[in-house]
Amino acid sequence: MAKIVIDANIIISAAFGGNPLKAVVLALENHEVYLSEAIKQELQGVISELSKKISKDQISFVQEKINQLADLAKHISVSSHVALSRDAKDDHYLALCKEVKADFLITGDKDLLSISQEDLKRNGISRKIVTPQIFLERII
Repeated sequence: MAKIVIDANIIISAAFGGNPLKAVVLALENHEVYLSEAIKQELQGVISELSKKISKDQISFVQEKINQLADLAKHISVSSHVALSRDAKDDHYLALCKEVKADFLITGDKDLLSISQEDLKRNGISRKIVTPQIFLERII
């Protein structure tokens, strides 16, 4: 059973289908998914931004799916600190990965995907950062 951290944008995208949905469902059904308070707050911020672009029914649907994921995920308080991403707000994902010794971080974020395996290892993270597509290819 793999330990998995999922980027907030992938979680939001999963509500609309495609590979993000397949990756999130597979992760939740067969593996351990980890969330932190910072990720939950980021999700709420994204939902707030989406509320300007999509209907109230769609927002309700997305919120319901996020709540379902949150109910199934393991909630972790992060005490590690990592400063590695070009975008400092992404470092929290890396710290969570380090904290739980995650096997995968599923993301579409180019700043996270561009981090070399060597840099990750030097910072105590020996796991893979992958897109939903790559995750599905490696797990199935």
